[in-house]
Amino acid sequence: MKKAYVLILSFIVLGITIQAQELVSISKHEVLSKVSENNTNIKISKEEFIQARADFRQTNAVFLPNITASHTGIATTNPLMAFGSKLNQEILTQNDFNPNLLNNPSQIQNFATRFEIQQPLINVDGMFQRKAAKSKMDAMALKTQRTQDYLVFEVKKAYMQLQLAYKAVEVLEKALEAANSNKKLADNSFKQGYLQRADVLNVEVRVTEVKNQLQTAKSNVQNASNYLSFLMNDDNYVIYTPSDELTLETSTIENQSISENRSDIKAMQLASNAYKALNKADKMAFLPTLNAFGSYEIYDDDIFKGDANGYLFGAELSWNIFQGSKRIGKAQKSKSQFEQSKLEYQQYVLQSNLELNKAKRTFLDAENKLKLTNLALEQSEESLRIRTNRFKEGLEKTSDLLMAETQYAQKQLDYYQTIFEYNYAQAYLQFLVP
Repeated sequence: MKKAYVLILSFIVLGITIQAQELVSISKHEVLSKVSENNTNIKISKEEFIQARADFRQTNAVFLPNITASHTGIATTNPLMAFGSKLNQEILTQNDFNPNLLNNPSQIQNFATRFEIQQPLINVDGMFQRKAAKSKMDAMALKTQRTQDYLVFEVKKAYMQLQLAYKAVEVLEKALEAANSNKKLADNSFKQGYLQRADVLNVEVRVTEVKNQLQTAKSNVQNASNYLSFLMNDDNYVIYTPSDELTLETSTIENQSISENRSDIKAMQLASNAYKALNKADKMAFLPTLNAFGSYEIYDDDIFKGDANGYLFGAELSWNIFQGSKRIGKAQKSKSQFEQSKLEYQQYVLQSNLELNKAKRTFLDAENKLKLTNLALEQSEESLRIRTNRFKEGLEKTSDLLMAETQYAQKQLDYYQTIFEYNYAQAYLQFLVP
């Protein structure tokens, strides 16, 4: 009896706690909208896309110029530097060719302002690196899309879990009401001498069991509400009540198959393309590069002035012939990564088809189970009705009534659980075959 009092007290405390918390009605559409706006995983995925886009924009350097500007000031007595500075400033005189002055010049100041430009002309490996960065950026965009698709599926599941939790509370509250009613009948029958004390205790145990189950069901309501809050990135953690009922959702699953255009599969294909482009870039690194360059320079012996100026432009064809087999090893590694990406893509497609076939069978099993649980629910309801009427007339054993009552409550829970499984299997199929 002490344990029963503890359970009853815990149940009361939990009920008061739930009532004290704010109850907020919410629809599935509202959850989807808030998740789309606030979910952390979506925000992380978008940041990853921004990073990939920034990497792609860096490859603009393959065909855009590199422009720099600088201003340098020096003071020197170095013979070569002093003569060159005077030459750049265009202030050389006949006396400056005096050997004594050339060998032992006085200190001279030189201020140089320089503008430089470097323009890539032919950089084959850089073009393939740019192509790889573009494939990676597109893959990240598709990954973001697939993340959003997954969260739509996850919201559907979480919302159905909330609906199921409330259905369990509803069933168990009715079961508790019936159990208390039977307890009153049992107490009256015991007082009139129709029942033994053991029968009354069995009824009391049943009441305690239902209260315990109801307490667990209410905890499941809190758990489901908290998970919805987590998906919506809401730290208030209120108790949600679903404004949409848990009902059967129907759709056809015939002739559904995995499409290579599904965002995650296409993203893997693009990732493989990126590895292919990187491998080509490593191979093209053996070719020479052609770059144009130019500069414009201003010289003076006073800061930020320029009485003398000059320019320089030209082109450079460079060929790094051998780097100690470094490029050979890099090309071999990128080729292996490309081959690995192709194998991973093939495996992922096969695994996705395997998952789809499994999901189809799960859906069909849930469909068959739904028919059976519905029939079992109707039969257990009728059985309970008959046994309750007979118990009131003293024609039924207490144990048989309790068994029928327990069975009916369980069949109700099974029925709603099967609806959840049916809708979940359907939502998962829609996720696999968008």
